Amino acid sequence: MYEYFVKRTGQALFTAFVVVSLSFALVRLMPGNPADQLRGQLIRNNPDLSQQEINRRVANYINIDFSAPLHEQYLSYVSGILQGDFGRSISQNAPVSEILGQALPWTIFAFSIAILLMFGVGIALGALMAYWEGSRFDVSFTGVGIVLNSTPNYVTALLFLYVFGFTLGWFPTSGHISSQVTPVVDPLQPVATYDFVANATYHASLLIASVVITGFGGVALAMRGNSIQVLGEDYLRVARLRGLSDSRIALRYVARNAILPMYTGLLLAFGAIIGGSAILEQVFTYPGLGYYIVTAVDARDYPLMMGGFILITLAVVVGAFIADLTYGLVDPRVSTGGNA
Repeated sequence: MYEYFVKRTGQALFTAFVVVSLSFALVRLMPGNPADQLRGQLIRNNPDLSQQEINRRVANYINIDFSAPLHEQYLSYVSGILQGDFGRSISQNAPVSEILGQALPWTIFAFSIAILLMFGVGIALGALMAYWEGSRFDVSFTGVGIVLNSTPNYVTALLFLYVFGFTLGWFPTSGHISSQVTPVVDPLQPVATYDFVANATYHASLLIASVVITGFGGVALAMRGNSIQVLGEDYLRVARLRGLSDSRIALRYVARNAILPMYTGLLLAFGAIIGGSAILEQVFTYPGLGYYIVTAVDARDYPLMMGGFILITLAVVVGAFIADLTYGLVDPRVSTGGNA
C-alpha cells in the first residue's frame, strides 16, 4: 500500500509539474506574444510612463519578468504559482487568485448539487432498469437515456432559459443571489444561513437542471450494465427466496454492489465540474470560474486565462488522485498494490 501511495503521489505531482510548465511555455509561445500586447496597451494608455515602469507592470500582470534569463523566469513563475500568485487580471484589474478564489465556491456549489442529483437519479434508475431487463420500462428509459445523453447540456440550458426564465419568469436568469439577501453561512444564524442557501440554490436551479437532465441518462445506462452483471449472483436468489420486494432487491442489493465501479467516475466528475462549467455559466450569466475563463478569452486576458486553465487541470488531477487512493477502501476486493 505504501509503494502504491508513493507511486500515485509521484504521478500526480509530475502531472501538476507538466501543467505548470506548459502554462509557462504557452505564455511565451502564444501567437501575438501577450507581453508585447500588454506593453503596447500600457504605452498607448499611459504615454508618460518610463520603460522601466512599463516592464515592471508587465511582469506584475503576467507574473513573468521577460527581461530576466529564461531559467530565472521559469523559477520565478513556478515560485509564484506555489504561493498562489497567478499574476494580475488585465480586464478585471485585480489579482487572478482573488478573482478565482471568489468564483470557485459558486461553481463548486452549483455543480456539486447537480452531480450528486445526476448520479443519485441515474444509479436508482439504472438498477431498476437492470432488474426489469427487457421490460417496457427498461426499453423506454434506455431510449430516453440515449437521447438525453446525446444532447449537449448547453442546448437544454438555452431551452430552459428561454421557457422558464424569460417566457414564464419562474426563475432568475443571472446572478448568484438576490440583491436583498445577505451572503452568510453561520450556525449561530440559522435563519439567515437558510435564506442564503435557499436563494443561491434557487438562482442556480436552471443550471443544475440542465446538468441533471442531460447527464442522468448516461449514468443510468452505465449502472444498468454493471447491475446486469450482478443479477446472477447467489445472494440475489437468496433475497428472492426470502420474499423481499423487487424494488428493495434492485436498490439495496443490486445497486450497492453495482455502484462500486462507478465510484471513480463520480470523483472524476467532481474534478471535471470546474472544466465543464464554462458554457453553462455563460448561458445563465452565473459568475463562476468558467464564466471568468470565457470572459478572459474574449478579452485576451492571458493571466486570468492561464490561471483558470491551471486550476481546471489541477482539479481533475486531484480528483483522479483521491479516486486512486480511496477506491481500495470503498471496495476491499480490489488490491491497490496490483500484486494480488
